Amino acid sequence: QEQLLESGGGSVQTGGTLRLSCAASGFTGNNAYMAWFREAPGKEREGVAMIRTRVGDAHYAESLKGRFTITYDDATSTLYLEMTNVKPDDTAMYYCAVDRDGSLGWVAPFMPKRYHAWGQGTQVTVSS
Repeated sequence: QEQLLESGGGSVQTGGTLRLSCAASGFTGNNAYMAWFREAPGKEREGVAMIRTRVGDAHYAESLKGRFTITYDDATSTLYLEMTNVKPDDTAMYYCAVDRDGSLGWVAPFMPKRYHAWGQGTQVTVSS
């Protein structure tokens, strides 16, 4: 069974940089996709970025392109999210998730129900 553990969250000032990590275990699918989501107070969970783990190609939420970078280290089974030039609107709980079989491919990348396991989240707070 997949297990995901996020870390790296914290407080950062506007314009700063933060790198989130997600240690993954328990899945060996050759076509797995992983993603980062975030949920701010009073708002719905939204997709941030998605990556096909074996290839490394990625898809981003349009509003976040250019500021966030998702990567996956196959050697350590760790997913990363590099956040640059952060803004107060980036304040949220950030979650990683895994789609173990990737049957949908790039269709509906941020549909929560396609993901089979979720981490517990790591809080990011951006101050102005």
